[in-house]
Amino acid sequence: MSRKKAVVAEFARYLRTETVGGTVLLGATAIALLWANSPLSPAYFGLRDLQAGPLSIGDWAKDGLLAVFFFVAGLELKRELVVGELSQLKAAILPVVAAIGGMIVPALIALTIGWGQPGIEKAWAIPVATDIAFALGVLAITASGLPSSLRVFLLSLAVVDDLGAIVVIAILFTAKFNLLAAGAVVLLLALYAFLQHKRITSPFLYVPIALATWWFMHESGIHATIAGVALALLTRVKRDPYEQEAPAVRLEHLLQPWSAGVAVPVFALFAAGIPVGAEAFGKLFADKIAIGVMVGLVVGKVIGIVGASALAVAVKAAVWPAGAGPRDIVAVATLGGVGFTVSLLIAELSLGEAETAKAAVLLASMIASLLAAVLLIRRSRAHGTMSG
Repeated sequence: MSRKKAVVAEFARYLRTETVGGTVLLGATAIALLWANSPLSPAYFGLRDLQAGPLSIGDWAKDGLLAVFFFVAGLELKRELVVGELSQLKAAILPVVAAIGGMIVPALIALTIGWGQPGIEKAWAIPVATDIAFALGVLAITASGLPSSLRVFLLSLAVVDDLGAIVVIAILFTAKFNLLAAGAVVLLLALYAFLQHKRITSPFLYVPIALATWWFMHESGIHATIAGVALALLTRVKRDPYEQEAPAVRLEHLLQPWSAGVAVPVFALFAAGIPVGAEAFGKLFADKIAIGVMVGLVVGKVIGIVGASALAVAVKAAVWPAGAGPRDIVAVATLGGVGFTVSLLIAELSLGEAETAKAAVLLASMIASLLAAVLLIRRSRAHGTMSG
């Protein structure tokens, strides 16, 4: 291997570590906030709104790069469901039930607090999502002593409720529906599944199909990120005897650095640039929708995730993750309040500029991260003591 290729491979391996992914995401967020609140802010907003073909730069980040992120997350989820820790029914049920609880309770809180405010008919969905990259990054940094089953639980929970959020986006924000474009999506997905079944591996077929699926999904009026999820769930995860890796594993290995190092940070760079001066914070605590978002993320997520999980275990429909218990779930559930990526997306879609709601998402995500870090460190130490 040449020195250049070795450097590229090492950089890709570096980007695959969740601590690095979380750090890059945090860095992009900080840059966006500083840039948007500096004398150079006109350049920031000018770049974000600059037209590049049919979409603005900001829309390409929101609709295009996030599709890569959801494709990678969908690949990992399908792998866990088919051949991983979630392949047993009772293990798979827990994060699904927890995710549903973690969506319903925050949504009800946001709707109750924000009732009667303009835009609440769609803005109630802002706190339903959990940011996968950020939450896993915090978990990796603070919870080295916890069972690996908790990471799978958090990943599955985050993917399920982000998929739920994407379904909400498809229902709430599909202003126009193009039946012909939707039909093209169905045909392209069927072709993709057929090629997977026939063990075709050529990227010269798959790349055009993926791009066309994304484009027609966008043109259909359904949010384009759903294309990434759909393609991931149709990708084969079981390895044939003659293969070193299954297609899903190979694609995840190839694309994860691009997702963590480019797609999510660039989205954050253009989504997180909001004014955060004294006036903005004054609006934040006077805006009922913003208050509902913050309470929904920081409090509602914990109540929903822990309550639904405890109920599922109590009725023997599910089991706690291997080596973990209710206190561990409380710590992980606190990370559910890190809404960030998809919550910022829903805020923008539901409220337009949505600067106050975005500020609420950022503040709530920061509070949830700090609380979760404290709880996870304590639980990690407790597990270390028990194992010692």
